[in-house]
Amino acid sequence: MNIRNEQELIALIQKDEWMVETLEAAASLRLPDWWICAGFVRSKIWDVQLGIPGRTPLPDVDVIYFDPSDLDEAVEKQLEARLRSIKLDVPWSVKNQARMHLLNAMPPYLSSEDAMSKFPETATALGVSLAREGRIILAAPHGLQDALSLTIRPTPLFRDSHKLAALYERRIAAKKWHETWKGLTIIHTNERQIRH
Repeated sequence: MNIRNEQELIALIQKDEWMVETLEAAASLRLPDWWICAGFVRSKIWDVQLGIPGRTPLPDVDVIYFDPSDLDEAVEKQLEARLRSIKLDVPWSVKNQARMHLLNAMPPYLSSEDAMSKFPETATALGVSLAREGRIILAAPHGLQDALSLTIRPTPLFRDSHKLAALYERRIAAKKWHETWKGLTIIHTNERQIRH
């Protein structure tokens, strides 16, 4: 079975008890503009597209939120501890995107989705959250197509900056996603494509 669009992806997540419980745990914190993003969504897509049974283990589950009123990193650690008390089997990572531009030496982000748009790869710039009534919603600032077609491509920000392009290339080499998910196409910043 292949995922063809946003509706099919959301339907698959709704049927995944672990993902729903993880979303519900994050929702219980009532954070402003919160999402679980990056590998949580991308890995689900790649596992399904490649017919991988079970779940590829995640090094972390990235919860992001946007709260310009409190930029203290210690708050993020407290939130991670609260999440671990709810769901111990999840490698939680919590980051307030209202402060992350400082670490990345960029202009301030406008929202969590704006921050996602500035992730290194289009296929990683994905997030899911729960609307007030518990409905799963998706943020995909660069669309879903690259993730669905197993393509790793730099976001425009990382493609167009010499410094960030080098960071993208180092990240792709370090992550070694092509060893876990056979069949990925990696588009390098010089636009060279390699299918693995």
